[in-house]
Amino acid sequence: MMQFSGVLAIAAMSVAMILSLRPRWPEIRLGGLDKMYRLHKWLGIGALGLAVLHWLWSEVPKWAVGLGLLGRPERGARPEITDPIQQFLLGFRGAAEGLGQWAFYGMVILLLIALIKLIPYHIFRYSHRLMPIAYLVLVFHAVILLDYGMWITPLGPVLAALMIGGSYSALVSLFGRIGVGRRVAGEIAEMRHYPGVHSLEMVVKLGPGWAGHEAGQFAFATTNPFEGAHPYTIASAWNPSDPKVTFISKELGDHTTGLVDRLKVGQKVTVEGPYGCFTFDDGLPHQIWVGAGIGITPFVARLKQMASLQPKGGRPEIDLFHTTREVDERALERLAGDARAANVRLHLLIDARHGTLTGERIRETVPGWREASVWFCGPSRFGTALQADFAAHGMPIEDRFHRELFELR
Repeated sequence: MMQFSGVLAIAAMSVAMILSLRPRWPEIRLGGLDKMYRLHKWLGIGALGLAVLHWLWSEVPKWAVGLGLLGRPERGARPEITDPIQQFLLGFRGAAEGLGQWAFYGMVILLLIALIKLIPYHIFRYSHRLMPIAYLVLVFHAVILLDYGMWITPLGPVLAALMIGGSYSALVSLFGRIGVGRRVAGEIAEMRHYPGVHSLEMVVKLGPGWAGHEAGQFAFATTNPFEGAHPYTIASAWNPSDPKVTFISKELGDHTTGLVDRLKVGQKVTVEGPYGCFTFDDGLPHQIWVGAGIGITPFVARLKQMASLQPKGGRPEIDLFHTTREVDERALERLAGDARAANVRLHLLIDARHGTLTGERIRETVPGWREASVWFCGPSRFGTALQADFAAHGMPIEDRFHRELFELR
């Protein structure tokens, strides 16, 4: 059980560490970077549970012996070890056990900080930088303490490959090189503040190197190196002759609150991306878009893209539902104008005036919903409830219900 739990724990941590590099090759296969981050999160939770089991399996018998509940086992003479590699590894056994135990304690603390959302984001961000160090110590622990005979089984090469990949990823992270090949320098060209909805629109003029983006994708923007990169959905269509991206942020947390006072036109920005597969490509004749609050952003980008393109045969019929608690007439007028230009039906619902948007309300408004797909961006609980509602009414949500799950924690 010690070997089994330890192998599973280090394998889960290795895959999580590899995914932290934001690699391109699994993004499409997993359905976007948001799905990769969800897998990264659950691998961390799984590794935490396995590591706790691994530690308890070692410590509980010792506690039981100390309390007199178990007798100390009789151990015979150990067989002589003649393999020089095994002898070399055994020379580090004490160090591997001691360092591994401290790395385990550190990993538990770091993962709890990452999972408890009441802890401020900036504490999570800085503490999470220590995770690669804990991981590298646990790799040393695993290499030394893995049963020597397992290295010549099929498990050995697989585990070695995972730990090599994880160790490389940990070093890339420690040196701050994650996503470096997808970074482009830029500067803030325009800013528009919408106080009614506590939102800021920021237009960034990009330098050379940006490969373009699809409507619905997002990017990481760094305006302050000490605060690091933050993800923003891109709210503009791509025009190679005028290389700009627009981000819209809402005052929701310790980073986005007060951005309007911290940023200024002409300020340097580093943009990394694009990422994501929320790109409206499903080939269906009818689409239902639901943008709740700041979740309207990817739909704004798509509206602008559709308005800039020549009408093509086969363009889907679209109903856009935008539900919001807050009102800024200037922002709503711009949204209505974008919808008209793209020939999209806009259904605007302000909670205090029109009540809550529900699946039933959408189905009543769009009689042909059974032949449509749903594209949702907004609060996680709302998306989960809406998805369950449509599933209960027979929609094949695996193929027809698309949503962004992007959460850094």
